[in-house]
Amino acid sequence: MKSQTGDERKRDPSEGPHMYDAIVIGAGPAGLQAALTLGRMHRSTLLLDSGEYRNGTVRHMHNVVANDGTPPAEFRATARAQLAEYSDVEIRDIGAQAVTANEGGYTVLLADGDAVDARHVILATGVADDLPSVPGLQELWGTKAFSCPFCDGHEHAGRSIGILGPAPRAEHLIGLLGRIASDITVFPVEQGFSTEEAQMLEGLGARVSAETVIAVAPDADDVRITTESGEQTVAGVFVAAGSMRHRAPFADQLGLQMLPSGSIEIDDFGRTSLPGVFAAGDLAHRASLPGPMASVLLAAAAGQLAAVGVIQSLMAP
Repeated sequence: MKSQTGDERKRDPSEGPHMYDAIVIGAGPAGLQAALTLGRMHRSTLLLDSGEYRNGTVRHMHNVVANDGTPPAEFRATARAQLAEYSDVEIRDIGAQAVTANEGGYTVLLADGDAVDARHVILATGVADDLPSVPGLQELWGTKAFSCPFCDGHEHAGRSIGILGPAPRAEHLIGLLGRIASDITVFPVEQGFSTEEAQMLEGLGARVSAETVIAVAPDADDVRITTESGEQTVAGVFVAAGSMRHRAPFADQLGLQMLPSGSIEIDDFGRTSLPGVFAAGDLAHRASLPGPMASVLLAAAAGQLAAVGVIQSLMAP
């Protein structure tokens, strides 16, 4: 007997309102991989792509095997072209506004007011970065200002860099970047370093600015950092200050169990505290980890595991 695709099921009015096996909210690496895994197992899947991505300003992604140096937009376009080969996967270029439980699973309210139903939901909306309020920093984010040495450190090999405090997180970045950059200068952002902090950072081989950063700006291929008394030019800056926040409100809407890091707590297969709701990518991690591991590969792996978790649930008696 020939199996029906998701599209064929939707065209059959005798079956009543369509219910997907899974709705994947978010089309970064986690969501794309989740949709691919579900599609390959012939599970009806709706992938929602809001067009907002954490690495949306990044020109090239790195530390991704077989894609080192690939523009993220190209990566996403290739993934979507491959997903088009799977008739059980439907993609809509629209965001979601709310997720609520219903008798058979969950209802997702879309940005255009439409509502769609699924037995399972995978949250893969990721996070957004809240940067220090340094004029010019947002404009450089992803091109000359970064947070991840694994993603962007090598491109600064043998060059000077700046790190924007605070001291404890700057210490970690110095440890990772010290053998890559030619020299490192650490700048406080909101308040200066204490004598003990400055001595600690200098002991790691970094120079320490006594003045906070007033502004950053592009300077040809470099970055110009302005303090109260002058300017300094570096090849790039790494931000030790700042924080992450969920890009979407679904964890709060659903009352999911959260971790001290602010991330959604999941198990090894992306299950959250609410049956039928899974999470993958930068917005979630297992309790055994101190925080989310921001990485294209790890996000994709988490998406695959969440999809496997959904399939396991669908197969359960």
